[in-house]
Amino acid sequence: MTASPSLAPVVRMRRLDLASAAPADVLERGSLCRRGAVPDEGIRSGARAILDAVRTGGMAAVVDAGARFGGSLADGRLVIDRDELRAARDRLERDDRRALDQAIDHVMRFASTQRPATTRTTIVPGIEIERRWLPLGRVGCYVPGGSAPYPSSLIMTVAPARVAGVGEIVVASPADSAGVVHPVLLGAAGLLEVDALLVAGGAQAIGALAFGVPDATPPLLPVDRIVGPGNAWVTAAKLEAAGIVGIDLPAGPSEGMVLADDSADPVLVAADLVTQAEHGPDSPAILVTTSPAVADAVEREIDALLPRLERRAILARALATHGRIALAPDLDAAIAFVDAYAPEHLSIDVRDPEAAVARIRHAGSIFVGPWAPESAGDYATGANHVLPTGGLARSADALAVEAFGRFTQIQRVDERGLAAVRETVGRLATAEGLTAHRNAVETRFRDRPATAIHDVGASRPANRAANRPGETA
Repeated sequence: MTASPSLAPVVRMRRLDLASAAPADVLERGSLCRRGAVPDEGIRSGARAILDAVRTGGMAAVVDAGARFGGSLADGRLVIDRDELRAARDRLERDDRRALDQAIDHVMRFASTQRPATTRTTIVPGIEIERRWLPLGRVGCYVPGGSAPYPSSLIMTVAPARVAGVGEIVVASPADSAGVVHPVLLGAAGLLEVDALLVAGGAQAIGALAFGVPDATPPLLPVDRIVGPGNAWVTAAKLEAAGIVGIDLPAGPSEGMVLADDSADPVLVAADLVTQAEHGPDSPAILVTTSPAVADAVEREIDALLPRLERRAILARALATHGRIALAPDLDAAIAFVDAYAPEHLSIDVRDPEAAVARIRHAGSIFVGPWAPESAGDYATGANHVLPTGGLARSADALAVEAFGRFTQIQRVDERGLAAVRETVGRLATAEGLTAHRNAVETRFRDRPATAIHDVGASRPANRAANRPGETA
Protein backbone atom coordinates (compact mmCIF):
# COMPACT_ATOMS: atom_id res chain seq x y z
CA MET A 1 0.00 0.00 0.00
CA THR A 2 1.18 3.52 -0.75
CA ALA A 3 0.09 6.93 0.39
CA SER A 4 -2.68 8.48 -1.69
CA PRO A 5 -1.91 11.80 -3.35
CA SER A 6 -3.77 14.73 -1.82
CA LEU A 7 -3.76 18.47 -1.49
CA ALA A 8 -2.79 20.20 1.76
CA PRO A 9 -4.23 18.44 4.83
CA VAL A 10 -7.84 19.26 5.67
CA VAL A 11 -7.21 18.25 9.29
CA ARG A 12 -3.95 19.66 10.58
CA MET A 13 -2.67 17.80 13.65
CA ARG A 14 -0.48 19.84 15.98
CA ARG A 15 3.19 18.87 15.80
CA LEU A 16 5.54 18.41 18.72
CA ASP A 17 9.31 18.49 18.43
CA LEU A 18 10.58 16.01 21.03
CA ALA A 19 14.13 17.30 20.58
CA SER A 20 13.19 20.87 21.47
CA ALA A 21 14.31 22.26 24.83
CA ALA A 22 12.27 25.45 24.45
CA PRO A 23 10.33 26.11 27.67
CA ALA A 24 6.97 26.21 25.88
CA ASP A 25 7.61 22.84 24.21
CA VAL A 26 8.78 21.25 27.45
CA LEU A 27 5.69 22.60 29.21
CA GLU A 28 3.35 21.25 26.54
CA ARG A 29 4.92 17.79 26.67
CA GLY A 30 4.70 17.79 30.44
CA SER A 31 1.05 18.80 30.32
CA LEU A 32 0.24 15.96 27.92
CA CYS A 33 2.04 13.40 30.05
CA ARG A 34 0.37 14.55 33.29
CA ARG A 35 -3.08 15.12 31.85
CA GLY A 36 -5.09 13.01 34.32
CA ALA A 37 -8.40 11.19 33.91
CA VAL A 38 -10.42 13.04 36.55
CA PRO A 39 -13.10 15.48 35.34
CA ASP A 40 -13.02 19.12 36.40
CA GLU A 41 -14.67 20.33 39.59
CA GLY A 42 -17.68 21.69 37.75
CA ILE A 43 -18.61 18.24 36.49
CA ARG A 44 -17.72 16.70 39.87
CA SER A 45 -20.12 19.03 41.69
CA GLY A 46 -22.86 18.46 39.12
CA ALA A 47 -22.49 14.69 39.42
CA ARG A 48 -22.51 15.01 43.22
CA ALA A 49 -25.86 16.82 43.08
CA ILE A 50 -27.38 14.12 40.87
CA LEU A 51 -26.13 11.38 43.19
CA ASP A 52 -27.64 13.15 46.21
CA ALA A 53 -30.96 13.40 44.39
CA VAL A 54 -30.94 9.69 43.51
CA ARG A 55 -29.96 8.74 47.07
CA THR A 56 -33.00 10.50 48.51
CA GLY A 57 -35.45 10.42 45.62
CA GLY A 58 -35.07 6.88 44.27
CA MET A 59 -36.80 6.05 41.02
CA ALA A 60 -38.39 9.50 40.63
CA ALA A 61 -34.95 11.14 40.68
CA VAL A 62 -33.55 8.72 38.11
CA VAL A 63 -36.55 9.26 35.84
CA ASP A 64 -36.29 13.04 36.24
CA ALA A 65 -32.59 13.01 35.34
CA GLY A 66 -33.38 10.88 32.30
CA ALA A 67 -36.01 13.39 31.19
CA ARG A 68 -33.47 16.23 31.50
CA PHE A 69 -30.37 14.56 30.11
CA GLY A 70 -31.71 11.70 27.97
CA GLY A 71 -31.13 7.97 28.05
CA SER A 72 -34.57 6.76 29.18
CA LEU A 73 -36.82 4.22 27.52
CA ALA A 74 -39.66 5.68 25.47
CA ASP A 75 -42.23 3.65 27.43
CA GLY A 76 -41.07 5.05 30.78
CA ARG A 77 -39.77 1.77 32.23
CA LEU A 78 -36.50 1.79 34.14
CA VAL A 79 -35.55 -1.90 34.29
CA ILE A 80 -35.52 -4.69 31.69
CA ASP A 81 -35.58 -8.06 33.43
CA ARG A 82 -33.79 -11.31 32.64
CA ASP A 83 -36.73 -12.89 30.81
CA GLU A 84 -36.92 -10.00 28.34
CA LEU A 85 -33.16 -10.11 27.83
CA ARG A 86 -33.36 -13.83 27.06
CA ALA A 87 -36.11 -13.14 24.54
CA ALA A 88 -33.86 -10.55 22.89
CA ARG A 89 -31.11 -13.18 22.74
CA ASP A 90 -33.43 -15.54 20.91
CA ARG A 91 -34.35 -12.82 18.39
CA LEU A 92 -30.77 -12.06 17.39
CA GLU A 93 -29.94 -12.36 13.71
CA ARG A 94 -27.73 -15.35 13.02
CA ASP A 95 -24.64 -13.36 12.00
CA ASP A 96 -24.94 -11.02 14.99
CA ARG A 97 -25.22 -13.96 17.35
CA ARG A 98 -22.22 -15.65 15.77
CA ALA A 99 -20.13 -12.50 16.25
CA LEU A 100 -21.27 -12.10 19.86
CA ASP A 101 -20.61 -15.77 20.61
CA GLN A 102 -17.04 -15.56 19.32
CA ALA A 103 -16.30 -12.33 21.18
CA ILE A 104 -17.73 -13.75 24.43
CA ASP A 105 -15.81 -17.01 24.01
CA HIS A 106 -12.49 -15.21 23.47
CA VAL A 107 -12.93 -12.81 26.39
CA MET A 108 -13.97 -15.63 28.73
CA ARG A 109 -11.09 -17.81 27.53
CA PHE A 110 -8.57 -15.13 28.44
CA ALA A 111 -10.40 -14.28 31.66
CA SER A 112 -10.34 -17.91 32.76
CA THR A 113 -6.55 -17.65 33.18
CA GLN A 114 -6.90 -14.75 35.63
CA ARG A 115 -8.86 -16.15 38.57
CA PRO A 116 -6.76 -15.59 41.70
CA ALA A 117 -5.81 -18.49 43.95
CA THR A 118 -6.45 -18.88 47.66
CA THR A 119 -3.22 -19.36 49.61
CA ARG A 120 -2.30 -20.56 53.13
CA THR A 121 1.00 -19.61 54.73
CA THR A 122 2.57 -20.84 57.98
CA ILE A 123 4.36 -17.86 59.49
CA VAL A 124 5.75 -19.75 62.52
CA PRO A 125 4.50 -22.97 64.09
CA GLY A 126 1.08 -22.14 65.49
CA ILE A 127 0.33 -19.16 63.18
CA GLU A 128 -1.25 -19.80 59.82
CA ILE A 129 -2.73 -17.12 57.55
CA GLU A 130 -5.14 -17.92 54.76
CA ARG A 131 -5.72 -15.41 51.97
CA ARG A 132 -9.06 -16.50 50.59
CA TRP A 133 -10.33 -15.12 47.28
CA LEU A 134 -14.10 -14.71 47.03
CA PRO A 135 -16.23 -13.42 44.13
CA LEU A 136 -18.38 -10.36 44.82
CA GLY A 137 -22.05 -10.85 45.50
CA ARG A 138 -23.46 -8.13 43.25
CA VAL A 139 -21.80 -6.02 40.55
CA GLY A 140 -22.97 -3.13 38.38
CA CYS A 141 -21.50 -2.86 34.87
CA TYR A 142 -21.83 0.51 33.15
CA VAL A 143 -22.01 0.31 29.35
CA PRO A 144 -21.88 3.60 27.39
CA GLY A 145 -24.64 4.29 24.90
CA GLY A 146 -26.95 6.98 23.65
CA SER A 147 -25.22 8.10 20.46
CA ALA A 148 -24.10 4.53 19.68
CA PRO A 149 -24.61 1.10 21.26
CA TYR A 150 -21.60 -0.72 22.73
CA PRO A 151 -22.34 -4.45 23.05
CA SER A 152 -18.56 -4.95 23.05
CA SER A 153 -18.29 -3.02 26.32
CA LEU A 154 -21.07 -5.12 27.79
CA ILE A 155 -19.09 -8.24 26.94
CA MET A 156 -15.85 -6.79 28.34
CA THR A 157 -17.46 -5.98 31.70
CA VAL A 158 -19.88 -8.89 32.15
CA ALA A 159 -17.84 -11.84 30.81
CA PRO A 160 -15.02 -11.58 33.39
CA ALA A 161 -17.64 -11.12 36.11
CA ARG A 162 -19.22 -14.39 35.02
CA VAL A 163 -15.82 -16.13 35.07
CA ALA A 164 -15.21 -14.74 38.56
CA GLY A 165 -18.47 -16.25 39.79
CA VAL A 166 -20.25 -13.01 40.73
CA GLY A 167 -23.65 -13.79 42.22
CA GLU A 168 -25.72 -11.12 40.47
CA ILE A 169 -24.90 -8.76 37.60
CA VAL A 170 -26.79 -5.58 36.72
CA VAL A 171 -25.94 -3.65 33.56
CA ALA A 172 -26.70 0.07 33.25
CA SER A 173 -26.82 1.58 29.77
CA PRO A 174 -28.77 4.51 28.26
CA ALA A 175 -31.32 4.27 25.49
CA ASP A 176 -30.78 6.20 22.26
CA SER A 177 -32.43 9.50 21.35
CA ALA A 178 -35.58 7.62 20.29
CA GLY A 179 -35.83 5.89 23.67
CA VAL A 180 -34.73 2.50 22.34
CA VAL A 181 -31.99 0.11 23.46
CA HIS A 182 -30.24 -1.51 20.50
CA PRO A 183 -31.36 -5.14 19.99
CA VAL A 184 -27.76 -6.42 19.70
CA LEU A 185 -26.91 -4.95 23.12
CA LEU A 186 -30.04 -6.53 24.61
CA GLY A 187 -29.16 -9.82 22.97
CA ALA A 188 -25.60 -9.71 24.33
CA ALA A 189 -27.04 -9.18 27.82
CA GLY A 190 -29.28 -12.19 27.29
CA LEU A 191 -26.41 -14.36 26.10
CA LEU A 192 -24.45 -13.54 29.26
CA GLU A 193 -27.46 -14.10 31.54
CA VAL A 194 -27.44 -10.55 32.89
CA ASP A 195 -29.92 -10.37 35.77
CA ALA A 196 -31.29 -6.91 34.97
CA LEU A 197 -30.61 -4.02 32.60
CA LEU A 198 -31.08 -0.55 34.08
CA VAL A 199 -31.92 1.80 31.22
CA ALA A 200 -30.25 4.99 32.36
CA GLY A 201 -27.04 6.84 31.64
CA GLY A 202 -24.65 9.28 33.20
CA ALA A 203 -24.44 10.12 36.89
CA GLN A 204 -28.02 9.01 37.56
CA ALA A 205 -27.18 5.46 36.42
CA ILE A 206 -24.16 5.36 38.74
CA GLY A 207 -26.34 6.62 41.59
CA ALA A 208 -28.95 3.94 40.93
CA LEU A 209 -26.28 1.23 41.01
CA ALA A 210 -24.61 2.61 44.13
CA PHE A 211 -27.72 3.31 46.22
CA GLY A 212 -30.23 0.96 44.65
CA VAL A 213 -33.72 1.80 43.44
CA PRO A 214 -36.03 -0.09 45.80
CA ASP A 215 -39.18 1.43 44.27
CA ALA A 216 -38.34 0.31 40.72
CA THR A 217 -40.10 -2.66 39.09
CA PRO A 218 -38.42 -5.02 39.71
CA PRO A 219 -36.59 -3.43 42.68
CA LEU A 220 -32.85 -2.84 42.30
CA LEU A 221 -30.55 -3.41 45.26
CA PRO A 222 -27.22 -1.57 45.71
CA VAL A 223 -24.21 -3.24 44.11
CA ASP A 224 -20.85 -4.01 45.72
CA ARG A 225 -18.74 -2.57 42.90
CA ILE A 226 -19.29 -0.53 39.73
CA VAL A 227 -17.09 -1.14 36.69
CA GLY A 228 -17.00 0.05 33.12
CA PRO A 229 -16.08 3.02 30.93
CA GLY A 230 -18.11 6.18 30.47
CA ASN A 231 -18.03 9.90 29.79
CA ALA A 232 -16.86 12.59 32.18
CA TRP A 233 -20.16 12.55 34.09
CA VAL A 234 -19.97 8.80 34.60
CA THR A 235 -16.36 9.05 35.75
CA ALA A 236 -17.15 11.91 38.13
CA ALA A 237 -20.09 10.01 39.61
CA LYS A 238 -17.98 6.88 40.11
CA LEU A 239 -15.37 8.92 41.97
CA GLU A 240 -18.03 10.54 44.16
CA ALA A 241 -19.59 7.16 44.96
CA ALA A 242 -16.26 5.47 45.68
CA GLY A 243 -16.63 5.91 49.44
CA ILE A 244 -19.90 3.98 49.35
CA VAL A 245 -19.29 1.36 46.68
CA GLY A 246 -16.17 -0.07 45.07
CA ILE A 247 -15.15 1.12 41.59
CA ASP A 248 -12.64 -0.16 39.07
CA LEU A 249 -10.87 3.04 38.00
CA PRO A 250 -11.70 6.50 36.70
CA ALA A 251 -11.65 6.45 32.91
CA GLY A 252 -11.33 9.50 30.71
CA PRO A 253 -11.73 9.78 26.93
CA SER A 254 -10.45 6.90 24.85
CA GLU A 255 -6.82 7.37 23.74
CA GLY A 256 -4.87 6.01 20.77
CA MET A 257 -1.13 6.28 20.15
CA VAL A 258 0.95 4.86 17.33
CA LEU A 259 4.74 4.44 17.50
CA ALA A 260 6.14 4.29 13.95
CA ASP A 261 9.47 4.54 12.17
CA ASP A 262 10.21 5.01 8.46
CA SER A 263 9.29 1.38 7.73
CA ALA A 264 5.63 1.90 8.68
CA ASP A 265 2.84 1.95 6.11
CA PRO A 266 1.10 5.37 6.31
CA VAL A 267 -2.23 3.83 5.28
CA LEU A 268 -2.22 1.48 8.27
CA VAL A 269 -0.94 4.12 10.66
CA ALA A 270 -3.69 6.52 9.58
CA ALA A 271 -6.33 3.82 10.01
CA ASP A 272 -5.09 3.02 13.52
CA LEU A 273 -4.87 6.68 14.56
CA VAL A 274 -8.48 7.45 13.75
CA THR A 275 -9.75 4.28 15.44
CA GLN A 276 -9.79 5.67 18.97
CA ALA A 277 -10.56 9.24 17.86
CA GLU A 278 -13.84 7.82 16.52
CA HIS A 279 -15.11 7.41 20.09
CA GLY A 280 -15.65 11.12 20.65
CA PRO A 281 -14.45 14.67 19.99
CA ASP A 282 -12.35 14.65 23.19
CA SER A 283 -10.40 11.49 22.31
CA PRO A 284 -6.65 12.02 21.76
CA ALA A 285 -4.89 10.41 18.79
CA ILE A 286 -1.10 10.75 18.75
CA LEU A 287 1.51 9.62 16.25
CA VAL A 288 5.04 9.32 17.61
CA THR A 289 7.50 8.88 14.77
CA THR A 290 11.13 9.28 13.83
CA SER A 291 10.22 10.04 10.21
CA PRO A 292 8.90 13.43 9.02
CA ALA A 293 8.08 11.80 5.68
CA VAL A 294 5.85 9.23 7.39
CA ALA A 295 4.20 12.03 9.40
CA ASP A 296 3.35 13.96 6.23
CA ALA A 297 2.08 10.84 4.46
CA VAL A 298 -0.10 9.88 7.44
CA GLU A 299 -1.79 13.29 7.42
CA ARG A 300 -2.54 12.91 3.72
CA GLU A 301 -3.99 9.45 4.30
CA ILE A 302 -6.19 10.73 7.12
CA ASP A 303 -7.59 13.38 4.78
CA ALA A 304 -8.32 10.70 2.20
CA LEU A 305 -9.92 8.43 4.80
CA LEU A 306 -12.21 10.79 6.71
CA PRO A 307 -14.79 11.44 3.96
CA ARG A 308 -15.46 7.69 3.79
CA LEU A 309 -16.26 7.33 7.50
CA GLU A 310 -19.67 7.80 9.12
CA ARG A 311 -18.40 9.73 12.15
CA ARG A 312 -16.14 12.01 10.11
CA ALA A 313 -17.34 15.17 11.87
CA ILE A 314 -16.43 13.75 15.27
CA LEU A 315 -13.13 12.48 13.90
CA ALA A 316 -12.20 15.82 12.35
CA ARG A 317 -12.92 17.63 15.62
CA ALA A 318 -11.00 15.11 17.73
CA LEU A 319 -7.96 15.16 15.45
CA ALA A 320 -7.89 18.94 15.12
CA THR A 321 -8.27 19.51 18.87
CA HIS A 322 -6.53 16.52 20.45
CA GLY A 323 -4.51 15.03 17.60
CA ARG A 324 -0.73 15.32 17.79
CA ILE A 325 2.26 14.28 15.72
CA ALA A 326 5.36 13.98 17.89
CA LEU A 327 8.57 14.01 15.86
CA ALA A 328 11.45 12.26 17.63
CA PRO A 329 15.15 12.54 16.75
CA ASP A 330 15.57 8.78 17.28
CA LEU A 331 13.74 5.72 18.51
CA ASP A 332 15.08 6.11 22.05
CA ALA A 333 13.48 9.54 22.36
CA ALA A 334 10.26 8.24 20.82
CA ILE A 335 9.99 5.36 23.28
CA ALA A 336 10.80 7.66 26.21
CA PHE A 337 7.90 9.93 25.22
CA VAL A 338 5.52 6.98 24.79
CA ASP A 339 6.39 5.70 28.25
CA ALA A 340 6.01 9.15 29.80
CA TYR A 341 2.59 9.60 28.16
CA ALA A 342 1.36 6.14 29.29
CA PRO A 343 -1.32 5.70 26.59
CA GLU A 344 -4.46 3.64 26.91
CA HIS A 345 -3.87 1.99 23.51
CA LEU A 346 -0.46 1.77 21.87
CA SER A 347 0.19 0.44 18.37
CA ILE A 348 3.82 -0.38 17.55
CA ASP A 349 4.84 -0.37 13.91
CA VAL A 350 8.66 -0.31 13.74
CA ARG A 351 11.29 -2.59 12.23
CA ASP A 352 11.85 -4.55 15.45
CA PRO A 353 8.55 -4.31 17.30
CA GLU A 354 9.39 -6.86 20.00
CA ALA A 355 12.50 -4.90 21.00
CA ALA A 356 10.31 -1.82 21.38
CA VAL A 357 7.67 -3.73 23.36
CA ALA A 358 10.33 -4.91 25.78
CA ARG A 359 11.16 -1.30 26.62
CA ILE A 360 7.58 -0.06 27.20
CA ARG A 361 6.47 -0.11 30.84
CA HIS A 362 3.46 2.19 30.78
CA ALA A 363 0.61 1.36 28.40
CA GLY A 364 -2.85 -0.06 28.92
CA SER A 365 -2.86 -2.41 25.94
CA ILE A 366 -0.12 -2.83 23.31
CA PHE A 367 -0.74 -3.92 19.72
CA VAL A 368 2.34 -5.38 18.05
CA GLY A 369 3.04 -5.09 14.35
CA PRO A 370 1.07 -4.17 11.22
CA TRP A 371 -1.46 -7.01 11.60
CA ALA A 372 -2.62 -5.96 15.07
CA PRO A 373 -5.14 -3.11 14.70
CA GLU A 374 -6.57 -1.71 17.92
CA SER A 375 -10.07 -2.50 16.72
CA ALA A 376 -9.29 -6.24 16.87
CA GLY A 377 -8.64 -5.86 20.58
CA ASP A 378 -11.70 -3.66 21.04
CA TYR A 379 -13.93 -6.48 19.84
CA ALA A 380 -12.58 -9.96 19.45
CA THR A 381 -9.02 -10.92 20.45
CA GLY A 382 -10.11 -11.68 24.02
CA ALA A 383 -8.07 -8.96 25.70
CA ASN A 384 -10.20 -6.56 27.72
CA HIS A 385 -10.82 -3.11 26.26
CA VAL A 386 -11.71 -1.41 29.55
CA LEU A 387 -8.33 0.22 30.13
CA PRO A 388 -6.68 2.97 32.18
CA THR A 389 -6.65 6.41 30.56
CA GLY A 390 -5.26 9.82 31.46
CA GLY A 391 -1.82 8.41 32.28
CA LEU A 392 -3.18 5.93 34.83
CA ALA A 393 -1.50 3.13 32.86
CA ARG A 394 1.52 3.93 35.06
CA SER A 395 -0.23 2.29 37.99
CA ALA A 396 -3.47 0.63 36.86
CA ASP A 397 -4.24 -2.30 34.60
CA ALA A 398 -6.93 -3.54 32.27
CA LEU A 399 -10.24 -4.71 33.71
CA ALA A 400 -9.89 -8.37 34.65
CA VAL A 401 -11.34 -11.11 36.83
CA GLU A 402 -9.53 -9.72 39.88
CA ALA A 403 -11.85 -6.68 39.82
CA PHE A 404 -14.85 -8.91 40.51
CA GLY A 405 -13.69 -10.44 43.76
CA ARG A 406 -11.79 -9.67 46.92
CA PHE A 407 -9.45 -11.36 49.36
CA THR A 408 -10.30 -12.11 52.99
CA GLN A 409 -7.53 -12.79 55.51
CA ILE A 410 -8.17 -15.69 57.88
CA GLN A 411 -5.75 -15.97 60.80
CA ARG A 412 -5.44 -19.25 62.68
CA VAL A 413 -3.40 -18.91 65.88
CA ASP A 414 -2.91 -21.45 68.66
CA GLU A 415 -1.20 -21.17 72.02
CA ARG A 416 2.35 -21.71 70.85
CA GLY A 417 1.83 -19.32 67.94
CA LEU A 418 0.62 -16.58 70.25
CA ALA A 419 3.52 -17.30 72.62
CA ALA A 420 5.91 -16.77 69.71
CA VAL A 421 4.69 -13.19 69.19
CA ARG A 422 3.66 -12.40 72.80
CA GLU A 423 6.65 -10.24 73.61
CA THR A 424 6.58 -8.42 70.25
CA VAL A 425 2.92 -7.50 70.66
CA GLY A 426 3.50 -6.38 74.22
CA ARG A 427 6.47 -4.17 73.42
CA LEU A 428 4.90 -2.51 70.35
CA ALA A 429 1.49 -2.02 72.02
CA THR A 430 3.21 -0.40 75.00
CA ALA A 431 5.21 1.90 72.73
CA GLU A 432 1.98 3.02 71.05
CA GLY A 433 0.16 3.43 74.36
CA LEU A 434 -2.45 0.81 73.42
CA THR A 435 -2.49 -1.15 76.64
CA ALA A 436 -5.80 -2.86 75.85
CA HIS A 437 -4.07 -4.49 72.88
CA ARG A 438 -1.32 -5.77 75.16
CA ASN A 439 -3.89 -6.98 77.70
CA ALA A 440 -5.79 -9.00 75.09
CA VAL A 441 -2.65 -11.13 74.66
CA GLU A 442 -1.49 -11.25 78.28
CA THR A 443 -4.89 -12.26 79.65
CA ARG A 444 -4.68 -15.49 77.69
CA PHE A 445 -1.46 -16.47 79.47
CA ARG A 446 -2.51 -15.45 82.98
CA ASP A 447 -2.17 -18.28 85.51
CA ARG A 448 -0.45 -20.49 82.93
CA PRO A 449 3.17 -21.65 83.22
CA ALA A 450 5.48 -20.29 80.53
CA THR A 451 6.37 -23.84 79.47
CA ALA A 452 2.78 -24.90 78.84
CA ILE A 453 2.98 -24.67 75.08
CA HIS A 454 1.00 -27.39 73.37
CA ASP A 455 0.40 -28.65 69.85
CA VAL A 456 -1.81 -26.80 67.38
CA GLY A 457 -5.41 -26.87 68.59
CA ALA A 458 -4.47 -28.79 71.74
CA SER A 459 -5.53 -26.10 74.20
CA ARG A 460 -7.86 -23.15 74.62
CA PRO A 461 -7.59 -20.20 77.01
CA ALA A 462 -9.12 -20.90 80.40
CA ASN A 463 -12.65 -19.62 81.06
CA ARG A 464 -11.88 -16.44 83.02
CA ALA A 465 -15.51 -16.02 84.00
CA ALA A 466 -15.20 -19.11 86.21
CA ASN A 467 -12.60 -17.32 88.35
CA ARG A 468 -14.71 -14.22 89.07
CA PRO A 469 -16.07 -14.04 92.66
CA GLY A 470 -19.76 -14.69 92.99
CA GLU A 471 -20.13 -16.30 89.53
CA THR A 472 -20.56 -19.90 88.56
CA ALA A 473 -18.84 -21.60 85.71
